[in-house]
Amino acid sequence: MSGKDVKTSAWSGSRRLLKLLRDQMKGKSTDQDRLRQTVQLIARDMDAEVCSIYVMRPGDFLELAATEGLKPEAVYKTRLHKGEGIVGQVAALALPMAVSDAPRHPNFAYRPETGEEPYQSMLGVPILRSGRVLGVIAVQNVTHRHYHEEEVEALETIAMVLAELISGGALTVSAIETQGSLEEREKPDRLKGLCLNEGLGIGQAVFHNRGIVISRIIADDPEDEVRRLEVTVAEMRSSIDEMLTRTEIAALGEQREVLETYRMFAEDRGWVGKITEAIRVGGMTAEAAVQKIQNETRSRMSKISDPYLRERLADLDDLANRLLHHLLGLGDEKLELPDEFILLARTLGPAELLDYDWDRLKGVILEEGSPTAHVALVAQALELPILGRCRDVLSRIREGDTLVLDATNDQVFVRPKEDVLKTLRLNVKDKKVRWEEITAARDVASVSLDGHRISLNVNVGLLIDLPHMHAAGADGVGLYRTEVPFMVRQSFPGVADQADLYRKVIDRSEGKPVVFRTLDVGGDKVLPYWSTVAEENPAMGWRAIRIGLDRPALLRQQLRALIRACQGRELNVMFPMVAETAEFLAAKALLDRELERETSIGGVLPKKIRVGAMLEVPALIWQLPSLCREVDFLSVGSNDLLQFVFATDRGNTRLARRYDALNPGVLKLLRTIADSTTAAGVDLSLCGDMAAQPLEAMALIGCGFRSLSMPALQVSAVKKMVRSLDVAQVTEFVSGLLDEADHSLRGRLEEYAKKSGVVI
Repeated sequence: MSGKDVKTSAWSGSRRLLKLLRDQMKGKSTDQDRLRQTVQLIARDMDAEVCSIYVMRPGDFLELAATEGLKPEAVYKTRLHKGEGIVGQVAALALPMAVSDAPRHPNFAYRPETGEEPYQSMLGVPILRSGRVLGVIAVQNVTHRHYHEEEVEALETIAMVLAELISGGALTVSAIETQGSLEEREKPDRLKGLCLNEGLGIGQAVFHNRGIVISRIIADDPEDEVRRLEVTVAEMRSSIDEMLTRTEIAALGEQREVLETYRMFAEDRGWVGKITEAIRVGGMTAEAAVQKIQNETRSRMSKISDPYLRERLADLDDLANRLLHHLLGLGDEKLELPDEFILLARTLGPAELLDYDWDRLKGVILEEGSPTAHVALVAQALELPILGRCRDVLSRIREGDTLVLDATNDQVFVRPKEDVLKTLRLNVKDKKVRWEEITAARDVASVSLDGHRISLNVNVGLLIDLPHMHAAGADGVGLYRTEVPFMVRQSFPGVADQADLYRKVIDRSEGKPVVFRTLDVGGDKVLPYWSTVAEENPAMGWRAIRIGLDRPALLRQQLRALIRACQGRELNVMFPMVAETAEFLAAKALLDRELERETSIGGVLPKKIRVGAMLEVPALIWQLPSLCREVDFLSVGSNDLLQFVFATDRGNTRLARRYDALNPGVLKLLRTIADSTTAAGVDLSLCGDMAAQPLEAMALIGCGFRSLSMPALQVSAVKKMVRSLDVAQVTEFVSGLLDEADHSLRGRLEEYAKKSGVVI
């Protein structure tokens, strides 16, 4: 059969399949009858001796649900783990596989109960819906058949038909899953994830589902479909522009740049071009082509290790859903939603988040996601708790379940008992008045009982964060993450744009000091417009100062912008991820060259310049004597430092809570750093999660730290702790614990705080 004949047969088979299943819906046939007739039709149209449908079950395994050609008694008995066998590999990769000699394939898994010994060749394609593998269709032949590309496309088209019928309820493969008893399904549950934005929210579970069901797959006239696509894409772009002009979105400030980036995705000619090609070459409807290209994009991008690039897939999912919404004429009507709800999704784009009523939305839970996701950045602006990488959340939670999202502690409580719910509701109410407390305490000095002044500063990354610094009464910005504005732009900003941004930061700080950290990109923070090579261990790879020194023009441009932004004012610049004194000296030499350059062209220099380094790499600890002779200040980055000290990936949910920052070894290490800087007369601070918790902050003060930087929301709590603390006493107490063998000193520090009246 020629490729053209194969494709024609596939289109014809898809139409017949749709008609057959719709006819079955009108009759009294069971789901099993429909599955059985489906595999018969596919086998006949694909010229195959065998066609089988495997469905994905909870626990990541595939179960044979229907077959034409294999032994019927194998149905619901043959199971393959995801990744096991050729069928399991198709499901794991979410990609088709065509094998002419299946028994010799290294991934072949023999199941004697199926009677598949005579069959040599196999073609399998995933049944995909919104990036989720629902199952696998496999055809087999006795001969060593080389499947044409057209045959693969044909089976993919049929798989898409099945996926849409399953989604639309015309075919229910989930009905035969083992269901737990009602009592089991009503029990409280708890799921773990990764905090993308801190906070606590309570509400009913609502699934992010636009109700998109594609019933028409094959086009009657492809050129008509292309014209329909062009008109609809223009309508979608116009609606996005209208959304960006809404008053409440314009007020988001710099987070609006995230949405501007999203708008640029909508202008991408390559994306629309691929959809157009799928219509013309594949003979699909516009909506089916959108779905096909999105499935292919998701399969391809899910293999990319770069977290930032993978998170752009959520933006593309958002756009694809939005385009389908327009193509299918679903309108913009708002869904009926509970007064308080938690949104559940596999991924979510930034514009999709803004589609919901912000007053009712109390939090977001994602099966995927990372802190660099655009939706996470927008959620921060809305002060909305968001939890990512929450495995099985869509299968273990039901629509309408009561949820308590505790993003701060990486968890969600499902169907909590009333007494637990009551306690948690009080915590939510407490948070509503926290900013009132913070504001009330803004003018109270951060001075201990025995007269020690502890400087409390804030960590910020966008202009929108700076008002929080003033509301909290912080002493200044201990860490301005200059990479965040870079990450939400579509191209690298020039010197003028950077200088304008840094000038605004200085202006809005109203005389309070700001420490600018130079670009800390690489690792899990990748610029969307910068091509990089995947690294096996990106956290310890080519990042931060290493990139700056290898690409000096990049660092020099940023330093030039900082110098111009701070004309006649104080410039505090800090280099991240310094591993040796020589690296700091090389970076400082670039700053000196930029200062000379600015002088030579008659520019106005900052009135004072302080240059520092971040201590995140343990190797630098043994070079502190030489480093302290060169730096004006030093800042410990506790998050990365502890990651390297304990050899743990802080993005790994299995290890996230395994080691405690209040381990005696960690505190002894921090005491060593504090003693060295004090002896050298170098200012020392710490920015990171340790500084944000009153108990950990108390331990840091006991180790000799007198300057801490944290999120603005935590300043009030840490200030209360400082004002109830006797520094000399806690220093003596902590000193007596540094050689203990405990896993953590947390309990003993809590006991000390309680006995001494320290507010933690």
